[in-house]
Amino acid sequence: MPEEAKPDPYIAFLDISKAFGDNVVLDHVTFEVFPAETVCILGRSGVGKSVSLHHIMGFLKPDSGRLIVAGQDITDYAEEQLEAIRKKVTMVFQNGALFDSLTVGENVAFPLRETQELNEEQIYQIVDGLLQMVGVQQMRDLLPSDLSTGMKRSVAIARALAARPECVLYDEPTTMVDPLMAQLLGDLIKRLKIQLNLTSIVVTHDMRLAKKLADRVVFLHEGRAIFFGPYSKMEKSNEPIIQEFLELDELKIEA
Repeated sequence: MPEEAKPDPYIAFLDISKAFGDNVVLDHVTFEVFPAETVCILGRSGVGKSVSLHHIMGFLKPDSGRLIVAGQDITDYAEEQLEAIRKKVTMVFQNGALFDSLTVGENVAFPLRETQELNEEQIYQIVDGLLQMVGVQQMRDLLPSDLSTGMKRSVAIARALAARPECVLYDEPTTMVDPLMAQLLGDLIKRLKIQLNLTSIVVTHDMRLAKKLADRVVFLHEGRAIFFGPYSKMEKSNEPIIQEFLELDELKIEA
């Protein structure tokens, strides 16, 4: 894409640093995500992948650097301003964060009821459509406790989409699910991006998922972004930690 044709980034980390006490989690990290692009954030556990998502949602503030979300500099935003951003950007948490006492259908309807713009018939139709889209329509009347981890993730994705976001953040969507379900979730995230033109960030340590989904990849190591670019270029990277990750994934496939 020629330089002048590039849109403004939807999300941008501009020299972002964050420490908790002496533990530097993000160390001058810079990358951007364009509208309708999927960026995967890779790296070992504890390298700041989820912390990055919490910055985008405004749950955490950077110690230094600037943060662009939904095309706006949110670095100094107050909670009220962040609420408006969270209507455009939603997050699918690793544990699904579903309401235990509500059925699957009621969980997905929750964001729709909050807006108070729709009648029950309209809500019912939208919920049905969303559950169908993510492949769990037959589970509408079950409680989250009746579902597998993978199914809960699917329902959490449907609920996130009910808010009609421009951007969805996924925190380790394939962790603790079986390989078949991981593949189905990966296919679902890819399909939703294409159908709904969504901007997406996927935090994962699952290299196969990243290869399937990523337009570009950020690889975090010891707080720094040691790689940012297409997956195909990352495969050719000389960084030992990246090669180690790729080799481990090869071993998993062989196993």
